[in-house]
Amino acid sequence: MSIKIENLNHIYMPKTPFEKTALNNVSVEFKEGEFTALIGHTGSGKSTLIQHLNGLLKPTSGKIIVDGVDITEKKMNLTEIRKKVGLVFQYPEYQLFEETIEKDIAFGPRNLGLSEEEISKRVKRAMNIVGMDYDTYKEQSPFELSGGQKRRVAIAGVVAMEPKVLILDEPTAGLDPKGRDEILGQIRKLHREYKMTIILVSHSMEDVARLAERVVVMNHGEIIIDGKPSQVFMRIEELEKVGLAVPQVTYLVRSLREKGINLSEEIITVEQAKKELLKLLKKGGNK
Repeated sequence: MSIKIENLNHIYMPKTPFEKTALNNVSVEFKEGEFTALIGHTGSGKSTLIQHLNGLLKPTSGKIIVDGVDITEKKMNLTEIRKKVGLVFQYPEYQLFEETIEKDIAFGPRNLGLSEEEISKRVKRAMNIVGMDYDTYKEQSPFELSGGQKRRVAIAGVVAMEPKVLILDEPTAGLDPKGRDEILGQIRKLHREYKMTIILVSHSMEDVARLAERVVVMNHGEIIIDGKPSQVFMRIEELEKVGLAVPQVTYLVRSLREKGINLSEEIITVEQAKKELLKLLKKGGNK
């Protein structure tokens, strides 16, 4: 299922002294099965954009076409759209409220009017997807979990709605390294094993380099770069001008290339750099 955005504009508090243009004539398509990272400095329009994708915000003008349907049309049933497009906000654990993990994850599916049998099936499936054993955790309070586990429960609550598209806004914010790695592992699993379309908003260029197939860069409410991670992160000066960095290894590779070491400028992860450096060492040892 694709999401196509055409000439999208959003103005906060129009015709007031506080008027602000958050999105300026944005056109982009998120294709089915794709893992896209959305990056940009604070205030670039990322969060405003993703809140349009399931109708939480209404555009000032423009179209948002989800699965062939323009969701900006009047009398649109947005409940049906939100079944297809799931959104996990930053710090989603603050939205946990039920006394047990099972009940919390079941809340969304129950609101869809599903049978208890189907709700139970979805809860078990969602918990399995995010790596939480049903029998072990179902009766536990979500408030007794670690930060990473709470985040996984919150994601499971959205996954249990069985959306075709999952949007995550800074899903690792505030987590320790272990919790961060757990969440990123589950997101990768959702994409690889369940073919879910993922849109990830992140400030971590290392995470983006490791996970995404495509990177969309925003600045002042506009899309300024769109391409494969290796292509985007080659544009170091452009990214730095808009307050962004590239993965640390990219700076290292650039420095080594300037010293005459023949490394590909498309290296963006530590693993890629390690592999290339080992090849060069092996070649040198065989001379």
